[in-house]
Amino acid sequence: MRITTHRPGELTPELLGAWRRAMDESPEYANPFLAPEFALGVGHFRSGTRVAVLREGGEPVGFLPYERGPFGTGRAVGLGLSDCQALVHRPGVTWRAEELLRACGLSIFEFDHLVQEQRPFEPHVTGTFASPVIDVKPGDGRYPEWLRSTYPGLARTTLKKERRLGRDIGEVRFVFDERDPEALRTLMRWKSAQYRRTGRMDRFSRSWIVGLVGHLFHIREEHFTGVLSVLYAGDRPVAAHFGPRSSTVLAAWFTAYDPELPSYSPGLMMHLRTAEAAARHGVTLVDLGRGDKEYKDWLKTRELRVGEGFVARPHPAAIARRLWRGPVRGLRNTVLARPWLRDPADRLLKAMGAVRTRGQEATVVRTGRPRSG
Repeated sequence: MRITTHRPGELTPELLGAWRRAMDESPEYANPFLAPEFALGVGHFRSGTRVAVLREGGEPVGFLPYERGPFGTGRAVGLGLSDCQALVHRPGVTWRAEELLRACGLSIFEFDHLVQEQRPFEPHVTGTFASPVIDVKPGDGRYPEWLRSTYPGLARTTLKKERRLGRDIGEVRFVFDERDPEALRTLMRWKSAQYRRTGRMDRFSRSWIVGLVGHLFHIREEHFTGVLSVLYAGDRPVAAHFGPRSSTVLAAWFTAYDPELPSYSPGLMMHLRTAEAAARHGVTLVDLGRGDKEYKDWLKTRELRVGEGFVARPHPAAIARRLWRGPVRGLRNTVLARPWLRDPADRLLKAMGAVRTRGQEATVVRTGRPRSG
């Protein structure tokens, strides 16, 4: 086994083709977050992005995208954004995790959505978590019939709210692959407001994430296409979703809705419409991503398992990284796994978000401009 490291822009067409063939040869690597296009996109905005290429007999057989930080600290590419991580390789390829880190010049490698199949990383997994998915059947069925047969418990309520939305606002229509950049900007504004309203970190306050999403929106390849879906009432967008898709997998990534219309459940409508339309466009699996959410329990047909953890070599930077990140992760996972802790924590975050939102609104009224940050 020979391992070399490259900046994303240094990957030749031959290497990119070998990477895509490795995705095609193993169903567990069909997720678009494992495609070279995602790593290349992150590389446009994150200077530490690298790709390790594994070769056997001179042939490229494996690819690990990662981000390199100070003192050799490393993490899966797009950590915190990516919902699927792996060393993508051809069937039968094996490697040693410590040898991989040494070749990459890393003291530690952190991951949080690792594909379960990655056996050389298994001893370094500190926890595994459910990642709900929807198995969808490709076809050309109409949405109401699909909804009644797939989700009979939700069908009556959802269709009733859609009819009411149509009467109150305008005729309901759905666009699976919307190419209007303004619709994407609307989605990011909604999502940013939602993050702040619920006390979460606003991802779209970070310019590199805004830039990355805008970049991925324009990619139209077999193994990675940025898909923006929008639900309209008349000419008014009421909900939207942006996520990448491969030829068979759609990743649910960013979903948001008009905050003036929560009584219609537009977010749930969005998920249902997207799943039905994805089936008509050849998708067989919608990956909802790791996390406990009520709507995921309603929609999922089964669960995958993803792992989080650290691969480390003896090094002071690795020890420091684990001492810093490990307790934070442990506390978060403890809270999320226990409803009697999670629900009060969620209410506290929302209360803090409401206070922050009122403070920002007061600043706008007083000064005429929003507070930065």
